[in-house]
Amino acid sequence: QVQLVESGGGLVQAGGSLRLSCAASGRSFSSYAMGWFRQAPGKEREFAATISRSGGRTDYADSVKGRFTISRDNAKNTVYLQMNSLKPEDTAVYYCAADSRTVRTNPHYWGQGTQVTVSS
Repeated sequence: QVQLVESGGGLVQAGGSLRLSCAASGRSFSSYAMGWFRQAPGKEREFAATISRSGGRTDYADSVKGRFTISRDNAKNTVYLQMNSLKPEDTAVYYCAADSRTVRTNPHYWGQGTQVTVSS
């Protein structure tokens, strides 16, 4: 069992930056691929970024590539999402996810989400 708790969301102006954190507890954090998803009002939840167990491989949705950076600290059981050059369309609830295989298809564990609002 893995528990995920996100933090770091808030209100920011367009062009600004935020860093989200996801703290994991439970079984070995380094055993899990991690990812971030987001859900905007009235839309389906969508993939944003993922990072491999060791942190050596990352992948991003086209909509955030070049602006967002996912990273992890296995010693701190934490995954981060650095978000730069934020746009109003980045406004969403951001969810952390974990899976022993891949987060790209129906990850097993989810956090409760943190709200990010970008004003124009």
